[in-house]
Amino acid sequence: MQIYNEITLAKELIRFPSITPIDAGVMKYLEKKLIAIGFKCKILEFKDKNSKPVKNLYARLGKSQPNFMFAGHLDVVPPGNLNDWTIKPFSPTIKKNHLIGRGANDMKSAIASWVVAVNNFVKNNKKIKGSISLLITGDEEGDAINGTKKVVDYLKKKKEKIDFCLVGEPTNPNKLGEMIKIGRRGSITGELTIIGSQGHVAYPNRANNPSNTIIKILKEIKDIKFDKGTKDFQPTNLEITKININNTADNIIPGLAQATFNIRFNNNHSSSSLKNRLNKIFKKIVKKDKSKFKIKYRVSGEAFLTKPNKTTYMIQSIIKKITKIKPKLSTTGGTSDARFIRRIAPCLEFGLVGKTMHKVDEAVAISDLKKLTKIYFEILKNYF
Repeated sequence: MQIYNEITLAKELIRFPSITPIDAGVMKYLEKKLIAIGFKCKILEFKDKNSKPVKNLYARLGKSQPNFMFAGHLDVVPPGNLNDWTIKPFSPTIKKNHLIGRGANDMKSAIASWVVAVNNFVKNNKKIKGSISLLITGDEEGDAINGTKKVVDYLKKKKEKIDFCLVGEPTNPNKLGEMIKIGRRGSITGELTIIGSQGHVAYPNRANNPSNTIIKILKEIKDIKFDKGTKDFQPTNLEITKININNTADNIIPGLAQATFNIRFNNNHSSSSLKNRLNKIFKKIVKKDKSKFKIKYRVSGEAFLTKPNKTTYMIQSIIKKITKIKPKLSTTGGTSDARFIRRIAPCLEFGLVGKTMHKVDEAVAISDLKKLTKIYFEILKNYF
């Protein structure tokens, strides 16, 4: 099977409407492309009682170490209102030197660049001293239950050693070459319920209004100064995202009040230390107010940092050479699947410009796509 250039391959990947967690045949298509280069591939489908099945792909070229892995995802977010797009989201189109389509930016084009870079590298280097592998998931934009997390467990079980991983997420804010991600903040969400006692507003002494308690709690947790940040990370921050008192009448004191908050935290903290700190506040205030509380936590990932090593600096130097910009080593932004991969390998993230990801008319500059292929090719050449 012919391996096209990165623009044609990106278009072909975008044509699959792989809205998370639907595969739409894209994983099988990529597998055929990789087999044509010489990869041994395994499509791994995982399912869970409370979640939909997800197809993932692990591919490896070579048997020896070191094993350099590229990781990414072929699932995309829904396109939203189709009338807002200037094209059909899954009919990729080039306009004004930009490739437009859902997944063009996040992150089918980066996968296309990597596959073309590997193909070009293998053509020129028949015998590689090591291995090249890919971990591609269909569950990065969704719950992230049956995706990279489970592939990592599978690789650990199989004793598959990964020496370094490059994640192809769109890391650059405005221009290609601005930023490499060497870590990520942790993320924890809390769903808090305060249980009071319902009653008539004219007889407050016969009720216990949970809204009073939740207001006190939310003020106290929002006022916490967790830290001042570190050399590598921004300060830890808590944001209240929902407040809900489901009361249909104006003359009733409610029995329940609910709120949701999210904390993005640096490596001064763990999810456990934050839970302990918050639970003490909840217990103290509800005891004083003679009410009760329930708390449900969801941890998306712990904070982590890959200390820069010679591979990090080699990649930084290649990016500077090709883009004429020295990329900043950063830990900003949300979470990514690097949070799972870091359990088995040092990893960093570098991909396209993220300005249009998840937006209407998501796009990538053709010049960026070509430069990214060059960057990935040079990384392989220098690593091996």
